Amino acid sequence: MIILFSPSEGKREGGELPPLNQQSLIFPDLYPKRLEVIEQYEKLTQSGSNEQLYELFGIKDTEEYERYRSTFASAPTMKAIERYDGVAYDYLNYSVLSADAQHYIDTRTILFSNLFGPIRAGDSIPDYKLKQGSSIGTFAPEKHYKEYFSSDLDDMIGDNEVLDLRAGFYDKFYTPSMPYVTLKFLKEGKVVSHWAKAYRGIVLREAAKDQISSIRELLAMNIDGLNVREIIETKKKKEIVYTII
Repeated sequence: MIILFSPSEGKREGGELPPLNQQSLIFPDLYPKRLEVIEQYEKLTQSGSNEQLYELFGIKDTEEYERYRSTFASAPTMKAIERYDGVAYDYLNYSVLSADAQHYIDTRTILFSNLFGPIRAGDSIPDYKLKQGSSIGTFAPEKHYKEYFSSDLDDMIGDNEVLDLRAGFYDKFYTPSMPYVTLKFLKEGKVVSHWAKAYRGIVLREAAKDQISSIRELLAMNIDGLNVREIIETKKKKEIVYTII
């Protein structure tokens, strides 16, 4: 089973791994296509106006802009799953998981970076900031990655079942060509957003701890605070609806 997962706006600084290079990320043959995005990003972070950087980063603190002006050629990296720092990642709590559970996440989970595109959770990336949905000048990363990476993602996934834990925005980066499963979370009959992030992290954590390999095993899992309410099936997508209790 392959799991698709969203990135986070928040990032941890630093890192102890070598700078970004062609072997840092999956699909090394497509690295030149990533560089097309990276080079435009670096050009804008180093020479853009404060107004342009606000549009890029989504933050108004101009002193913080300096954090993102260094080039990736010299910046240290860390595992992507450790770089991201947000609600889903807090509830995933990757650092306390066993080595086997971490390996499960590193190898089975595909993250969709707004800058780097589809990457494995265990791939190494530098610190960066790119607001979800933001263009780099006139360049739209999500359209670029969907055009050039979808075929390779389909080939990599092959016959594996797909659990899509992403927020809906990331369909713009990739939509599986094979049937896939999504989750919806209801509280008192209403769809939740903040808690959806938390429970996506929890589901990934529990899947890794149980080393599940199929949707059947996912449905058999006992996840604290969740009950399966219904399963909605369409031609290509199966949606598991959970009630938060």
